[in-house]
Amino acid sequence: MNENRARFWLGMCGTLLCLLLAIAGAWGQSSTQRAATAPAGPKFAEEEFKNIQALKGIPAEQVIPSMQFIAASLGVECEYCHVAHANEKDDKKPKVTARKMINMMMAINKDNFEGHREVTCYSCHRGSTEPVGTPVITDEEPRRAAGEEKKPGEAKPALPVAEELLDKYLAAIGGSEALQRITSRVQKGTLTVFGGQHFPAEVYSKAPDKRVSIMHLQGGDSVTAFDGKQGWLSVPGRVHMMSAAENDTAHMDADLYFAAHLKTLYSKFSVDPGEKIDGHETYLVAGRTLGQPPLRLYLDKESGLLLRLIRYAETPLGRNPTQIDYSDYRDAHGVKLPFRWTIARPGGRFTIQVEQIQQNVAVDDAKFVAPPPSAAASKPSTP
Repeated sequence: MNENRARFWLGMCGTLLCLLLAIAGAWGQSSTQRAATAPAGPKFAEEEFKNIQALKGIPAEQVIPSMQFIAASLGVECEYCHVAHANEKDDKKPKVTARKMINMMMAINKDNFEGHREVTCYSCHRGSTEPVGTPVITDEEPRRAAGEEKKPGEAKPALPVAEELLDKYLAAIGGSEALQRITSRVQKGTLTVFGGQHFPAEVYSKAPDKRVSIMHLQGGDSVTAFDGKQGWLSVPGRVHMMSAAENDTAHMDADLYFAAHLKTLYSKFSVDPGEKIDGHETYLVAGRTLGQPPLRLYLDKESGLLLRLIRYAETPLGRNPTQIDYSDYRDAHGVKLPFRWTIARPGGRFTIQVEQIQQNVAVDDAKFVAPPPSAAASKPSTP
């Protein structure tokens, strides 16, 4: 895998390396320029990056997530549109075309959907650079639309209420009291990425909501952390402080009592039949709050355990999905925990297999503190 592909994949899979490169100036602005122009508050895209046209007026922190959404929608990498190490240049035709397509998409939504984002890049591209305008004939039986799932007069299957399913999930992992007895957790295992490469991984958690995961990659450590209020990510020489949207996600991951707090996270929940996951029938419980993307939980019909979680990050162009699959549940200090989880995004996936869990052990608060940029740049990486 070449450097550009590795960089793109890492960015899509949670280390946000592309964001860190943007902060370093790789996306069109030098550190000197940033120091001279940095305002006290959040900046717009055109203030942070060079040659912004179609995305003027959006927060600067939304530029890279928007680029990730385009890349996932078209099934391409950064260099499909951008000149390597000179992203501000317009030398490539696909970049010029992309601007036209963004303007067209925004006009469609404005003129036909009252400005709501109903049409996105993915609506037409579906992972291809060339939209398909002709229906495709396949050997598979066509799936019925949601409204056609049942025949006329056929009764809708009876489903449990969301509160009952969320309570069953909490009971399945040991119950609220057992969960609250856990004050810290240390997990050590193996990260599998890049078509089978394996690296050591560690996750440290401390109640109620501090968490740091450390991936010992070949080029140095990739760290994702949340200190209870602020999240950050780092790779050798670069530190990125999370945006508000990223903080929300990191806070959810860091919540040591997530199962007990679930019912308070969203204003309403709905229940639908879920898909089969690894041979297990599931219920789909969706949490929704007005103005926020939904959270989708796939709960095992028999055990009640959480098998899959899907969440979304909003961008000006569309939602970037993240899917986390949980398996290999085992008892750990009176609480059932997944010893294996797989995180998937449109750009790829990685799996962490936990080999050792310790609970209620001392974890130093210093582990959750972001290193200063100068320290990050000078500190040697761990092989």
